[in-house]
Amino acid sequence: MKLTLHIWRQRDSETKGEMVQYIVDDVSEHMSFLEMMDVLNDNLVKKGEEPIAFDHDCREGICGMCSMVINGQPHGPQKGVTTCQLHMRSFNDGDSIYIEPFRAKGFPVVRDLMVDRSAFDRIIQAGGYVSVGTGSAPDGNAIPIKKEEADEAFNAATCIGCAACVASCKNASAMLFVSAKIAQLDRLPQGKVESKERVSKMIAQMDEEGFGNCTNTGACSAECPKEISLENIARMNRLHLKSTISPT
Repeated sequence: MKLTLHIWRQRDSETKGEMVQYIVDDVSEHMSFLEMMDVLNDNLVKKGEEPIAFDHDCREGICGMCSMVINGQPHGPQKGVTTCQLHMRSFNDGDSIYIEPFRAKGFPVVRDLMVDRSAFDRIIQAGGYVSVGTGSAPDGNAIPIKKEEADEAFNAATCIGCAACVASCKNASAMLFVSAKIAQLDRLPQGKVESKERVSKMIAQMDEEGFGNCTNTGACSAECPKEISLENIARMNRLHLKSTISPT
């Protein structure tokens, strides 16, 4: 398979970037997208050129590191998959593929396709935790929890923090990510004690990082590789309103 790749090259956040064209003609349809990038980098190194910097880690869709916009879509054309789970059989011989980093004020470019997503870490640090007494693990059924609520918490907890929601949003909003992290704690008894304080702190930190607000377009949920529901944003807004009216 022969492909024409148009890849964003940028030395750092202060340097002006540009799209650079590369030809790759030894691509197998069985390769993952990142394996194709590895082949390209191997070719560049053999030519004495600078390889393309891109984030990756687990390569099995659970770490959220492989943040690329492929032909205008975060993580590419397939629904419910990350870039590392995307395979080259999704493309055709002779295709032109445009590859860019996730773009948002809160995600400055580190190099080429790599962005600094530490803003998400600071949002979690602001309130994405529960305060508990440590010790031996309690019995799994010591605290009765309705299955519906446990399911909702688990579904929200599947968020891998990849930031596809931010990259797909016209406002660069992080509300799907923040609401998922709030919901996974708030739906369980252990998280309800600090619920009001948590939502206020995490939203304040989100605003401080420069992310936009939600205007209910729904692109975030549509592009999310874990298909996190927009219902979490509605729940977060209700919690935030309650915390504003009655902060204690």
